[in-house]
Amino acid sequence: MGYLLIFFARVCDVTLATIRTIMVVQGRKGYAALIGFFEIIIYITALGTVMKNLNNVGNILAYALGYSAGNYVGITIEDRIALGNSTVQIIVNKNTSRELASVLRESGYGVTVLDGHGRDDDMDVLMTIIDRKKIKEIRKIIEEVAPKAFVTVNSTTIQSGGYFLKKK
Repeated sequence: MGYLLIFFARVCDVTLATIRTIMVVQGRKGYAALIGFFEIIIYITALGTVMKNLNNVGNILAYALGYSAGNYVGITIEDRIALGNSTVQIIVNKNTSRELASVLRESGYGVTVLDGHGRDDDMDVLMTIIDRKKIKEIRKIIEEVAPKAFVTVNSTTIQSGGYFLKKK
């Protein structure tokens, strides 16, 4: 029973640590502080249990396995809640860029089009900043209109201004 307690305590505290780290990166100070409070209580409890009996290999293994599983669970949860914004950069040939920009705009996305010059051809670079939850939706549009497009997605922190998809 002690092994399971240590394992699940580590899963919980590392999951919280992963989510807290993302909150810190995104500047969500209040949430990060609150999550950190609970994270450290769980961490100290699990660590204290292991430290009381360092000769017990099972405790150490449960602690390490909980840490590994906590990373996995934390990243999985963060992917599902998809907090924050992303910049989607789409590099596409000039023949397709107008149609893609038009479809994206009709879908409610703000799109900026820049001239680009590739190795073999002139290209356009379409950029839009979206809510991370919309990545699958925008990828579907891109795949339908411009299946050969080169697409990158980066985390973004909004400073000011811009056009964003209206919340429903």
